[in-house]
Amino acid sequence: MILVTGATGQFGSKAIEHLLNKEVNPSEISALVRDASKAKSLIEKGIQIKEGDYTNYNSMVKAFQGIDKLLLVSSNNRDAIENRTAHHKNAIKAAKEVGVKHIVYTSFVRKPGFEDSAIADFQNSHLETERYLKESGIDYTILQNGIYAEMILAFIGDKVADTKTILFPAGEGNASWVLREELAEAAAKVMISKGHKNKTYTLTNTESVGFKSIAENLSAALGEKIEYKSPNVEEYRAILEKAGIPEMYIGMFDMWSTALKQQTMDEEDDSLTTFLNRKPTSVRQFIRNIYS
Repeated sequence: MILVTGATGQFGSKAIEHLLNKEVNPSEISALVRDASKAKSLIEKGIQIKEGDYTNYNSMVKAFQGIDKLLLVSSNNRDAIENRTAHHKNAIKAAKEVGVKHIVYTSFVRKPGFEDSAIADFQNSHLETERYLKESGIDYTILQNGIYAEMILAFIGDKVADTKTILFPAGEGNASWVLREELAEAAAKVMISKGHKNKTYTLTNTESVGFKSIAENLSAALGEKIEYKSPNVEEYRAILEKAGIPEMYIGMFDMWSTALKQQTMDEEDDSLTTFLNRKPTSVRQFIRNIYS
């Protein structure tokens, strides 16, 4: 029996879709959700719903009963970073208590020297989870996922076609952007195939791309010139504050743009290509699909 956590979220729901596409019987899939009333579509597909929460240890012990393989989708808690680590440890401890045989964990890409990056706390949360999982004695597979290509849309804003400008302080930084959809497909493949016990995979694209290139791709898709401007962080923050952007979002854009400028996420790897049996969708094609 397979269980997918975060099953009504964007990653978990896509992973379940791919399990079904790979002809896994719905009766062999369980879905962990916080609110069963929001899982109607999963119930209609014949998937067993189990209610539980990363913060409620006993609920996970109950939910994980009879589970052989667990897809542990990382917590999307937006409060303190350390909360995510605690959530993951709760899940791993509960899985060990009830005898889950194999955990596949969705981690995040890291490069040597990440400790000095703007997203070091975020990456350390995943590192701590990975260590805890390895020390648990449960068979594991760690998927160090690249940054989602979908985040490009948040970084460039929804007015880019009107302003003809990408304003983002990422400098010349590149990243190996990859579709969430394809990462979920790879996770499903790992869940149903052999040879992945106690292994760690870097799942990124095969080419790293910066915002200058993204602007060129946008120009081609829209048929008009899109300019990329990278102000310093202080100027960028002032512009966002003047526009009335909430501080929570300003801080997020500040953190990720700085990390991109530091080349924290430009790791290129062909593992995802192997799992998909095709090249991952390029940034150029992603932008073309969205804007053309």
